[in-house]
Amino acid sequence: MKKSFSPADKAAVAIAAIKGELTSSEISSRFAVHPTQIGHWKNHVLKKLPEIFSDRRRKENFDDQRTIDDLYKALGQKNMELEWLKKKIGGLGPS
Repeated sequence: MKKSFSPADKAAVAIAAIKGELTSSEISSRFAVHPTQIGHWKNHVLKKLPEIFSDRRRKENFDDQRTIDDLYKALGQKNMELEWLKKKIGGLGPS
């Protein structure tokens, strides 16, 4: 069965790829998405970025920025949850 990703999930993956702090393999493991798909989403975002700053979309920029801010917030929350889980799992090992 093919996994379905929400727009927020896709954006979080693309942002992680653009940041370059993780390898494609690490992003793939973290978000359960194929490395090839990561590249496609990253390229799609990079291709569309200039439109965000165009004059004809000035009114839409406010909504776009709010969406981007929400995505960064969601990404930060996911990262915090992941770190919390890593700490919890790390504490379960043999003493």
